[in-house]
Amino acid sequence: MKKSGGAEKKKARRSSASVQTGIRDPSSDTPHRKQAAKKDVFQLFAEKVRDHKDLVSRWAVLQETRVEYFRGKDFVSFMKNHPELKEILESNRNLETEDIANSLLQKNLLVRCDRVLKTVRPGKKKLSTWPAHLEIFPEQVFSENDAFFAWTFVKRRPLWQTLLSFFWPVLTLAICLFPIYPHGCKLLILYTCAGVLLLILSLLLLRATIFGAAWIVLGKHVWFFPNILAEEATLQELFRFWPKKDEEERPKWTARLFYAIVAVLVILLLRHHAPDEAARARYQKRMSNIIDDVLEWSPSLALSGMMEKQTVVNATENNNKFSNESNATSETVTSADETVGCFEETDQHQNDTM
Repeated sequence: MKKSGGAEKKKARRSSASVQTGIRDPSSDTPHRKQAAKKDVFQLFAEKVRDHKDLVSRWAVLQETRVEYFRGKDFVSFMKNHPELKEILESNRNLETEDIANSLLQKNLLVRCDRVLKTVRPGKKKLSTWPAHLEIFPEQVFSENDAFFAWTFVKRRPLWQTLLSFFWPVLTLAICLFPIYPHGCKLLILYTCAGVLLLILSLLLLRATIFGAAWIVLGKHVWFFPNILAEEATLQELFRFWPKKDEEERPKWTARLFYAIVAVLVILLLRHHAPDEAARARYQKRMSNIIDDVLEWSPSLALSGMMEKQTVVNATENNNKFSNESNATSETVTSADETVGCFEETDQHQNDTM
């Protein structure tokens, strides 16, 4: 009994000392550590799922904030195809997909959202598959039917993005130093940029022509490279070639006929007012002169040009000064001659009078 009483006193002293010093008892921290471990497990699971390329996701605006989100049915199919990811959850590996999603919602790793526009827009047959604007759903419970879920944690930045952030200032400095590059390097950069620009403009013109022809002739909305002008798209989605499924309403034949006539009139008008060969030659010569001035510029030529300009200015100033002095001298001589003439006339007048 005495030993047990002494042990209790020692425990009481340890607990009071830990409270006073701010140090926790290891035995009392065990539940907290287990809870933190569980949170870390679900955090690792969420990061792994988010970084996986097979989970289809998009970006949208949620309360003036850009978020990455996915659909509930896509999450269910993703977990069926990748059950090995449940091993990250350790003791919770046997949970169902719905229970895992609800756990992520409870830990604020996910938030359920709903589309802002709930009515079909004019000219559309159904609601958008991936809405661009979302709002928070009142009930934070997992569902497969027309449910969207946004990630709430900040995604870890990959290494290539970090390296790219250091590369951008170097690229900016290199662009600013373009005038002092060697002539061959200037030519290489000029033709490369002109080729890329020509490729982009040709691609946009070709896809617009195909869309216009298909819309007028067939009444179909056919956009090759449908995401080439998208503001938010992955690199794979950006260069997707095949058009999306046409979900828009078929246009009326009167509208198609009207735009066909307008297109023919515009083509005839442009052909009638096209510049002749002489005008094209003048424009080409002017542009080639501008390009040659840019390519042939160098600091030595600029300094020599400044020195020549300064020499011309100094010579002009000296000539002006000499001409001013000569003009002043001639004016003085003229005034003296006029004075002598006046005196002579006065004397002659006096002699005549006498």
